[in-house]
Amino acid sequence: MIRRVKFMVSALFLAGMVSACGQEQETTDERSVESAFDKEQEINEADEIPEEVPNAGTGTAQDSNAGTEEAFSVDKWSEQFGEYCISEQTFEVELSEYNGKVCFVPYRPSEDEEFHMQIVQDRSIFTEIKGRVPDNLAGESFKSLDAVSFFDVNYDAYTDIVLIETYGDTSFAAIYYGFAADGDEYERSFWFEERLSERITEQTETLTIPAIRELLTGGRKNGTFTSYQEAYETVSRLLELEGEENLTCNLIQVDDDGIPELAAGVDGYYTDLYTYHGGTVYMLMDHWAYGAMGNAGYEYAPGKNSLRNYNSDYAGAIVYTTYMEISDRHTLDVTVQIETFNFDDVNENGVPDEDEMGSMGRYGISYIDGREASAEECAAFDAGGYEPIPGDMSLQELRAELQKG
Repeated sequence: MIRRVKFMVSALFLAGMVSACGQEQETTDERSVESAFDKEQEINEADEIPEEVPNAGTGTAQDSNAGTEEAFSVDKWSEQFGEYCISEQTFEVELSEYNGKVCFVPYRPSEDEEFHMQIVQDRSIFTEIKGRVPDNLAGESFKSLDAVSFFDVNYDAYTDIVLIETYGDTSFAAIYYGFAADGDEYERSFWFEERLSERITEQTETLTIPAIRELLTGGRKNGTFTSYQEAYETVSRLLELEGEENLTCNLIQVDDDGIPELAAGVDGYYTDLYTYHGGTVYMLMDHWAYGAMGNAGYEYAPGKNSLRNYNSDYAGAIVYTTYMEISDRHTLDVTVQIETFNFDDVNENGVPDEDEMGSMGRYGISYIDGREASAEECAAFDAGGYEPIPGDMSLQELRAELQKG
């Protein structure tokens, strides 16, 4: 599966040993603590998002409910993670990328390292996240980490990290999109979203976590949308803030449930695809790249719940035809991948050797799950009538279409 191609921070499983996470933080404090797993389950179950306290990050007790236990917990974090640990913004949380609770541990700059973060579980550092600073603040000194929040910003079912930092006298937002590789317990990473972070900083009058949430969603929460129109309008806010040039979008009917899917992307480069069901937006494609390395792009059979992708190696000597469908779980699942050899693989090594390329165009054999498949069996997966996933509208035109109801 082809994923978002952007700056990726390090996601290494390190063998270094650290202390266990220790006592669980009280969830009654209001230091902008929001945890998300299974979409957006928050630690604080209040209906309204708690405002962060102005002194967050200074070591001051955050609210009257914290008391001495709050102070003890803060001291405990320093004992476990060292003097450079920013105790006031260290949390034990549940993130969708990991099984069980983990500790989010930020570190102020030291003689050897810049501001950075770690995801720690038991005695292992699961993920290192390098802090990023806007170019215009490159010469300024780190002052504080003012707020931390964890929620699914981009509707992909992975928890993202939202920070508010101050360097010198200037505060800014820093957004890290979370990602977990399928089937690999340790392949977890967080991408820094530079343009999104810049635009949020520029467009948020008072930089707080609730203000960021308001800018992103207009106060709407995934899972509570009243219509696909409302949901996709909210997604369009994010797409606009991400600031991708030449972005186009469209509403397409992939299946026959009467509710269109939202397609977006940059023609010839990548495709995003969203679906809506029961008040919730689900991301089906997240910057799936095409147009290079033999990937011809993505097509759909309108109303038949079938998507198709052609990919090739060795100048078309091997062609992969992948069929996909939207599942009942609102995911995009592979129905089948057909591997077709358009050459006579005499030595059966799975690649076209020089002396075998002469058979190109005169030979073809297909395989499904490693076994030979007939032309009829392969054709049975083809729904027919495929069209390229289109992007004919701007975001403004999309919103106008959604407002028609």
